[in-house]
Amino acid sequence: MSRLQRRALLALCGSAAALPSWAASRCFGTVAQGRLEDGVALPKDGANYSAYSRLGVTAGRTHVHSTVRDIVVDAYAQLATALPGTVFVYGETGWAGGGRIRPHRSHQNGLSVDFFVPVRNAGGASVPLSTGVTNKLGYAIEFDAAGRFGDLRIDFAAIAEHLFQLAESARRHGAGLAMVIFDPPYLPMLLATPRGDWLREHVNFMKGRAWVRHDEHYHVDFRISCRPLG
Repeated sequence: MSRLQRRALLALCGSAAALPSWAASRCFGTVAQGRLEDGVALPKDGANYSAYSRLGVTAGRTHVHSTVRDIVVDAYAQLATALPGTVFVYGETGWAGGGRIRPHRSHQNGLSVDFFVPVRNAGGASVPLSTGVTNKLGYAIEFDAAGRFGDLRIDFAAIAEHLFQLAESARRHGAGLAMVIFDPPYLPMLLATPRGDWLREHVNFMKGRAWVRHDEHYHVDFRISCRPLG
């Protein structure tokens, strides 16, 4: 090897060492009692999605297991083709190290993600749900029995397609969807969409009501093997 080749190789190694290291995350325990190592933050936005709050992102409340990050981002990329023009907003996930993140009762091991419902305005256009300090970053919004809030209405077909793409992305990454929590009275409207039959067969929806009404968002727990909590 010539001196010039050696210098080039050393320069390449030095550049590689300067690149960020994306170590695979490790989860422990369960979503209700667990922790996370090497958690990563979801991107704050993309072509068709955004985080619920810059404040939440800055505070570190949008970290997940690295495989969950890959699943979520991949699913959004698929949605850009499947539902062009539809916009999505994700909510809280968890801390970089996992553990209790109040007020949530789960979200502890990097496998839980809240997704705010995609909505359409009176003109039928897909718009991001407004999430700010006046409505507790979106979590205080209350939709009526028909899925309406002011001039907004829940886009159930978009939710159904999102869940399908999340499941397909999870499968490609060797994972799955463990459970989805969505307000039970809305499930008939969700299952009446074109993806309804697929959802009925492949998605495990929480049967009863959660401790808070999940009308403005749907909660997804991903299925990834975790080590015992010790």
